[in-house]
Amino acid sequence: MTTAHEKSGPSRRTILGAGGAAALAAPFLGAGAASAAEPVLASPQTVPEHGMHLITLGTAAGPAIRGTRHGIASAVVVDGQHYLVDFGLGMPRQAVEAGLTGNKLRQGFVTHLHSDHISELSAYMLYNWDTPVQGVTSRVGIMGPGRSPLPEGIRNEVSPPQTGMRDIVRNLMRAYAYDINIRTTDEARIPLDELFEGVDIELPRRPRADPDRSPVPDMEPFTIYEDERVRVKATLVDHLPVFPSFGFRFESEHGVITFSGDTAETPNMVALSQDADLLVHEVVNMDFYRDQDFTEEFLHHLESSHTSPEGIGRIAAEAGAKKVVVSHLAGVFSNADLAGIAESYDGPYTLAADRQLFSV
Repeated sequence: MTTAHEKSGPSRRTILGAGGAAALAAPFLGAGAASAAEPVLASPQTVPEHGMHLITLGTAAGPAIRGTRHGIASAVVVDGQHYLVDFGLGMPRQAVEAGLTGNKLRQGFVTHLHSDHISELSAYMLYNWDTPVQGVTSRVGIMGPGRSPLPEGIRNEVSPPQTGMRDIVRNLMRAYAYDINIRTTDEARIPLDELFEGVDIELPRRPRADPDRSPVPDMEPFTIYEDERVRVKATLVDHLPVFPSFGFRFESEHGVITFSGDTAETPNMVALSQDADLLVHEVVNMDFYRDQDFTEEFLHHLESSHTSPEGIGRIAAEAGAKKVVVSHLAGVFSNADLAGIAESYDGPYTLAADRQLFSV
């Protein structure tokens, strides 16, 4: 999510800093919520070795440091192995605090290339490198958007204009070449470029999508990754002008967890979230932003590329999602700000806090 510069002021800072770790005790709301187990803080002692679990490593929206929340990042844990979704601010430390050491990472996924979703990728790789730090010792893919032309009207201020996940990982290796070369020899580490690989997600040929004429065609989720524990599917979501931008669906023998990534309300999320045990969805509270002194352009961006609580409720209800976990919080500070979900959805929903553990 792109944010505008905020003018300083005590009331603004106080508001933006609200709703951090205190939200951990927030219960699920909605019909049937009384039977839903309240989430706990993820740690090496609390994450089970078996089953399928969600950990909300970071829940904040936007490339800004606000209050106590970490940047957007999540993990899916299946029978003791884990998969990462996005690499927002503070994510490497959050993963360690949750007990997610690199030697148990199977694959990483990036929803889109906004900075708040990838800014800690280099830190994650450098701090989870080989056996001295219980890090990665065999090749891991970081899957994300491939190269795409800039949408019409977007200026090419910095070259190259086309960048994909493969390019990003390769260029990060180049940026840290000195450190990598020194440590590979001096500490007998496996060369870092042999451990992490950027993987561009290939779009299906039909329906044809492009950033200008058809950026988010209606589509069925398509498989992008599979191992003995999970199958991961993706779909295009509506986060214009960013293209491509993905939502992900993790399927295992234990259940289904879906992630919206950043998106406006879209039918593709309904298809992706069919009968999901947990739907992890982003949110924007436009009432909060309209009361601030933001530009019309910024307000239009928020409204046209993110989802209201009411929209989340419509998606969850149509998809038949069993529970909703609301993350990537923009202008949302308490469960009261999510009341619009219940207008359409009668299942349980909750406002996520950092490093919460949810089991399917």
